[in-house]
Amino acid sequence: MSGPAASADPVRELMAEHRELCERAVDPLEIAAGLEEAGLGPDAAARCRHADLFALAEELYARVPRRPPPPEPSAPRRGGAAARAALIAAALAALPCAGVVVLGARWPVLLPAAVPLALLPALTGPAPADPAPPPCGPACPAELGPVRTPPRPAGSRLHPAALGYGLGLAALLLLPLAAPGRDRPLAAALVLAAAVSAGSAERAARWYRQVGRGHLGAARTLAEFRARMRPVLPVALALHLAVLAVLTYAALAVLAVVAPRPGPGHGGGLLHLAAERAGPAAWAAQGVLGLLLVLPALLACCGRATAAALGAVAGPAATAVLLALGHPWPSAVLLGGGAVAAVLLLHGWAVLGRAGSHR
Repeated sequence: MSGPAASADPVRELMAEHRELCERAVDPLEIAAGLEEAGLGPDAAARCRHADLFALAEELYARVPRRPPPPEPSAPRRGGAAARAALIAAALAALPCAGVVVLGARWPVLLPAAVPLALLPALTGPAPADPAPPPCGPACPAELGPVRTPPRPAGSRLHPAALGYGLGLAALLLLPLAAPGRDRPLAAALVLAAAVSAGSAERAARWYRQVGRGHLGAARTLAEFRARMRPVLPVALALHLAVLAVLTYAALAVLAVVAPRPGPGHGGGLLHLAAERAGPAAWAAQGVLGLLLVLPALLACCGRATAAALGAVAGPAATAVLLALGHPWPSAVLLGGGAVAAVLLLHGWAVLGRAGSHR
């Protein structure tokens, strides 16, 4: 009895033979093309009591439920790699500084500690090469400017600009510990907080370039791209400085516990003691130090390796000159490092918003 029942409905026979095609089709035309490719024509449509193959395909599409295609394997998320790079940068910057704090700021200790700091850009890769070319929006490629090649990723040959950037980073973090006439515990707390914030600078630079590549694919014109990127740089700087402020306050709170100031005690609790441990000049110098950390990282991440190296070296060099002239540490940082940070900020504002820096 099954044979006559099945032959009474020839459409069901086609459904059984071409079920996979009908389940995966996105419209009736795809079923019609598959049936035609299988050798079926007007005769098969007439046998199924349809005028043509397209009408038959519409019935098959209506009678067979859709089966979604298997999900494609998702691309690995890059957030984990960025977080690991930030943690590695923070650890590689903080461990040498912690060793100098423990062993004392002497030249036999400062020189070995400067080696991992100088190699930090090569070990973490502040601007890894992306596996795919950056997206390009409707804007003309010639309008977007020349392609900027970022520094080589970890494991490749060390670029001279990356080495200069690393040397500037080492001098920037180790110079406060070697400066004469300083409150040593306070200097240690500020330097360790700044060293840990190197991971924040790394993450802010990667985030900035990622946002730039996204806007590069969405912007229709060069003017629209610049308008989209205009608020991104202040946000990146503010996020890094906020992280640095939190780390500095935490370091000062620990310092207030392990090395309290001599003299009569003060009320207000731990938060008050941490707030009053460093004065406004020290906080301002710490902010300048944060800018000198993140601005070269942003320039290096967007392919401006030479400018990043020059800026990283110029900050501690100007500070060291003022220290040699007798200026105390906070004013030396504010005058020398602040001037360099201002120049880097103006240069970064001019070049980092260009589309060529994100290609």
